[in-house]
This record gives sequence, structure tokens and C-alpha cells, in this order.
Amino acid sequence: MKSKFLLDCTGLSKREQTALCKALEGLAEGDTPLLLELLFVSKEEIRSLNARERGVDAVTDVLSFPADGFRAGEPILAAEHADCVEPVMGMRKGEWVRKGAHLYLGSVVICTERAKEQAEEYGHSYERELCYLAVHGVLHCLGYDHETEEERRAMREKEESVMRKLGLERV
Repeated sequence: MKSKFLLDCTGLSKREQTALCKALEGLAEGDTPLLLELLFVSKEEIRSLNARERGVDAVTDVLSFPADGFRAGEPILAAEHADCVEPVMGMRKGEWVRKGAHLYLGSVVICTERAKEQAEEYGHSYERELCYLAVHGVLHCLGYDHETEEERRAMREKEESVMRKLGLERV
């Protein structure tokens, strides 16, 4: 079954969050809704995070921190990622598919200043750049990468599909 997505994010309106979650539907198969944390930070914050977590002392546009070893294209099943399941009150261990439970997919951190610069550089809207970076980060949390040409092509296809659903495709 197609997994639903939930966002923990204060930087987007409810309308924007709902649109993004709806556009992400279909990126993963699973038995539990997937929760993502989406954070917006300054250049200084992302540089510090990049240095601490990746050993790269430089500003970047987006960082992803998957909660577990999810593999691109494989179903995300709660029983296989039990440490990532956020239960609801009264839920017993093993009751994964129950209304209100979700599986924590990871965190995506976006540098808003870098997103503004890139939007101007690429000649499109800030909204498009933010959404693209969010989608890119989500795909990394789902196990997608772009180290080889084949991986890059598969990831780009997924990114563009979601961006089309948002009405923010490349011009």
C-alpha cells in the first residue's frame, strides 16, 4: 500500500504541508504513515551541522538524516523498523497498523538563505526551490542517492514526478 506522509514542520503553512504530503504519496510502499521532520536553518547553522555530522566545513543547501537504513524502492514495514515506530497511547508492542501510529523516517534540514540564492541563480521561485530541496531530502531519507548515473536518473525521475504534482515543474 502507498504510504502516507506526515510533516513535523513549523516553517510551512498547513496548506503547504498538506500539498507536499499529498504530492509525496506514492514514493514509498509501507504499512504505516511516514513522519518527517522538516527544519529550516541559517547558513551558519547548516555549516555547523555539515561540519559536525559529515566532516565538511561548508554551507550546503540541504542535509538529510534518515532514521534507519531504508532502501530505495523497498517497502517500509513497521515490524522491520520497530525502533522508528511512534506508538499512540494504549498501543501495545506489535500493534503497528493502528490509527494514529506512524514511523519516523528522518529529518531534512534546509538552508533558507542558500535556497533563496539558488532560486535566483536558477531563475525560478523561492517556493519551487524550497519544495525541490524538501523532496530531494525526503528521497535521501527513503534510501535514494545520486552517486552513479543510474541512481541519479532514478532519483531525478522521482523528484520531477513530485514537483509536477505540486505544479512546480522545471521550465
